[in-house]
Amino acid sequence: MTPTPVGMRCPECSRERTKVRTLRSSSPAAALNVTRALIALNIIVFIAETAAGAPLQGGGGGSIWNHGALFGPALTGHNPFPVYTGTHEYWRLLTAGFLHDGILHILMNMIFLFFMGQILEPAIGRLNFTVVYFVSLLSGSFGALLFQPRTPTIGASTACFGVLGALLVVAHARRISIWQSGLGLTLAINVVFSLTVNGISIGGHLGGLAGGILSGYAIVELSERRRMRSLAMAACLAVAVASVFLAVAVAGQHGIAPNGLNLRN
Repeated sequence: MTPTPVGMRCPECSRERTKVRTLRSSSPAAALNVTRALIALNIIVFIAETAAGAPLQGGGGGSIWNHGALFGPALTGHNPFPVYTGTHEYWRLLTAGFLHDGILHILMNMIFLFFMGQILEPAIGRLNFTVVYFVSLLSGSFGALLFQPRTPTIGASTACFGVLGALLVVAHARRISIWQSGLGLTLAINVVFSLTVNGISIGGHLGGLAGGILSGYAIVELSERRRMRSLAMAACLAVAVASVFLAVAVAGQHGIAPNGLNLRN
């Protein structure tokens, strides 16, 4: 028998190395290039948004905010509210995810993105992480419009919820307990926060979470397990395209006039 840090083991066993399961991999993506680039992009857009007239303390306004916030009538061409000028502005499905309502809003989202990104990006690689982020952003836009098409919605948290959703899938695939890792508690806290705090886009959060889970599953099941990377990317693209078409379809739903601002935070 051979003494080891964990007790006595036979000579054959002592020469074996125990595999430790982690979310991170040895991928070159460990540099977090995409996570940092996304944070930098959000900050740059926030600076431009503020320079264009949006107040630091929040409340909306300014040319970039007015032409970038997610708002159903501005997509459908039937917009009775002059402040949200423009029609068929489909770019709002994407740009809304980079706008924020004040410095506290962007601070919360970027902290969340950094901590979740530093786990997921090294685990699945730069390209896959980028795909998860943008699929989640678009599916979150669909969710926000499905629930409240005529209420302006902004924020990066749809994509952040998607990153968390993909993390849950990756953890499950690698047999890591979501509760011991803290991912389950993080999800529970954010869901409770979304349901109890006024002005939060519940649809945006749920849509982003669903997009992250679906794209994460496609990457784990098709790319990692079956080595069918092209099919995994095609599946993620299908989720993104479906989200865009469904978002435009529900954007024309009738509802109350805008009486506030939804934060996807």
